[in-house]
Amino acid sequence: MAANTTDTDTGTAPGTDPGAGATEAAIGYEQARDELIEVVRRLEAGGTTLEESLALWERGEELAKVCRHWLEGARARLDAALAEQQRPERDDR
Repeated sequence: MAANTTDTDTGTAPGTDPGAGATEAAIGYEQARDELIEVVRRLEAGGTTLEESLALWERGEELAKVCRHWLEGARARLDAALAEQQRPERDDR
């Protein structure tokens, strides 16, 4: 999904929330997913202080929210496209 597409309900890019912080508004799905993978890898590797682990966890939660929002936007677009295909064609003669 391209980052420049817009959510038909809100007019914002899927994965962005008009009231969200700059991180959510500026980051695409792939970037959030890749960063989340790295956060998980670092947490699983251990060797970080409690403060660092907590910061990583919080960042991971933010990134997961961004990914979830993008995926929900994609699902809504797919559902709308499927509904459009299933709608019977009208003959406006």
